[in-house]
Amino acid sequence: MVSNKFNRRILVTAVSASVLLAGLLAGCGGVKTTSTGGKGDFPTGNIQMSVGASPGGSTDLITRALAEGIGKDLGVSVPVINKPGANGALNAKELQAAKPDGYKIAVQNASLFTITPLAVSPNEVVKLDDFDLLGGISQDDYVLIAPVGSGYKSIADLKEAGKNIKYGTTGVGTGAQLASALTFKQAAIPATDVPFDGGAPALTALLGSQVDVATIQVGDGIEQIKAHKVVPLAVFSAERIKFLPDVPTAKEQGYDVVVSQYRFLTAPKGTPDDVKAKILDAAKKTYATDAYKKFNDAHCLTPIEVSPDEVRKILDQYTTKYKAQLDQYGISLAAKK
Repeated sequence: MVSNKFNRRILVTAVSASVLLAGLLAGCGGVKTTSTGGKGDFPTGNIQMSVGASPGGSTDLITRALAEGIGKDLGVSVPVINKPGANGALNAKELQAAKPDGYKIAVQNASLFTITPLAVSPNEVVKLDDFDLLGGISQDDYVLIAPVGSGYKSIADLKEAGKNIKYGTTGVGTGAQLASALTFKQAAIPATDVPFDGGAPALTALLGSQVDVATIQVGDGIEQIKAHKVVPLAVFSAERIKFLPDVPTAKEQGYDVVVSQYRFLTAPKGTPDDVKAKILDAAKKTYATDAYKKFNDAHCLTPIEVSPDEVRKILDQYTTKYKAQLDQYGISLAAKK
């Protein structure tokens, strides 16, 4: 008969082996499957990236490309959650209230901080200082387009039409709205703003003859341009862009309108420096890959991967210029009631 003492030794040995095995598994990264951060060096769980826009737009696509690269480098899952509304303000406010531990981050648009404040009440303004900037990502240019059958090929054609032009934009307080309003004001073209929630619905409205023209981001309209379903009348960049080299800028056509969309990576205010450094390092490694460079070209994005200080300078310049132009031409971007 086996003694009770021997049985106890077997039990103790088995328990000890189980504890050792669990420790080894944890050391191999087992804790990184958790949905929230656990104890240990960052990251010990999934990192959520939220998007203040609907799926399929430029911000959404950039976020998904970054999420894939960051997740691969850090060895965790990086789910993307869409929270559209108010040109990204709803998502921004949720990020602002999140715990500053690196497990919730977001790609945000410059227009939310440089143009939207010129269109909404002070209590609706989202402030850049309420976030930690990790670094710049890329620029997306705007293009004014019309249906192929319209006969429009330039801004001059719109002026010669001799009628009120209904123009679609990507929303109130966006670069699309600003670029359009400045153009029609400077050209003395009677026009009515029809805002949509993003480039996709604005393009759909244009193709459905709900509006005469639309201003959207180049990446959102490039396929329809290549398919000859819409005609580009002008781009709103400082110089012609490589993605549409034959399309003149608004400036070439006599109008001082240079407006673009710029995006950067952010985290809640107070996120630890070492955590931000790890996320930024993973992002930079993603930018350097051939796959991400091809992604930029495929979606007509110009990389501007600069430091937080440089991002602030860019945004400050935008804010000063845009406000001065709105004041100069007496333009209001506020939503019509």
